[in-house]
Amino acid sequence: MDHNPDRLCVWPGYFDLKSSRRSGRRVPKDAAVLKPDLDGLFMAARSIGLRKIKREEHTSHPRRPHGREGRLWVSSSGAKDSIGAGSKEELLQLLGGEWRRLQRDQRQAEQDRTKQAPRAGDRRARSQRKSAAPQRSGFKKRKSFKKR
Repeated sequence: MDHNPDRLCVWPGYFDLKSSRRSGRRVPKDAAVLKPDLDGLFMAARSIGLRKIKREEHTSHPRRPHGREGRLWVSSSGAKDSIGAGSKEELLQLLGGEWRRLQRDQRQAEQDRTKQAPRAGDRRARSQRKSAAPQRSGFKKRKSFKKR
């Protein structure tokens, strides 16, 4: 691929909360996320207002050739115009903060959904409930286990 000074390459591995700075994380822990993937990075880029972005799937970072995480190409002039990020580090900080907020909101929505009881019309979820006293129709308990 030809070199273009206007493009910035952003890898999801830059935002991995489990990895250290030495092993490739480029943002502080408060801007890092658990299990980073290309789709989440793309959604975070869209939500902060980036429009000139290109997703390239199934490519591996040169330091991490075993994982095909993909990468995101971002226009640096587009980033400066739309969100005011003058450098790659500023862009990474903004992306990480937004991605973490999106992940936290998604996790909170999941918890709220599991806390609430099943809806009135949801037969499958209602049938999973256990009643207070189990009904045993046609079941007789044996008095002893002797041979008859």
